Amino acid sequence: MADATSTPSPGRALVCLSMVFAAALAEPASAQNTAAPKPVPEANSAEIAPRGHREAKDITYGDWKKLCMKPGGTPALCRTSITGRFATGQMAVRVDLIERDGDPIVRLQVFVPVGMYLQRPAKLTVDQGNSRSLPYTWCLSNTCIAADAADPRFVKDMESGKALVLEVTDSNLLSLTTLLPLAQFASVHNGAPAQTLEQDIEE
Repeated sequence: MADATSTPSPGRALVCLSMVFAAALAEPASAQNTAAPKPVPEANSAEIAPRGHREAKDITYGDWKKLCMKPGGTPALCRTSITGRFATGQMAVRVDLIERDGDPIVRLQVFVPVGMYLQRPAKLTVDQGNSRSLPYTWCLSNTCIAADAADPRFVKDMESGKALVLEVTDSNLLSLTTLLPLAQFASVHNGAPAQTLEQDIEE
């Protein structure tokens, strides 16, 4: 996981950013080449209920940030995201809303630590109301990514909501929840990006 105290070079940061956006747009089929979890029928995953529940209270969240990438004059790809970290500075959770200019499909993705029960999707709920389940699509050595398209209503609920509840199930079948603040989401999401990267990425 990332160390909050490290300062990557601009070139390395650009390459890392490219990898993040690539992860956001990757299809499950290509993700399978990097140890993606195998999907299971919805009914089977629903039959396995969590054995207990706890709230993750050792995570501190930063501000929502909007970052865009526009290499080579292509349509801009923007990510509005929030990151939660443990006391050690390591990333615990990240939630991204991914949008491309001219594309009506908006994509939600969640980064969580390894060790989750991958047959149960991650679940996002706005103020105990509208919910969205995100199946796991890609796992790396230190994180797993759950992602899916988000309908416009869910995004609107995020803009007017107070808290976004993330629920995951760990490998011990314990349900874990954490609350992400939404107070700044609407202004950041609808505002200008904090940074736009336009450079082409050199191979």
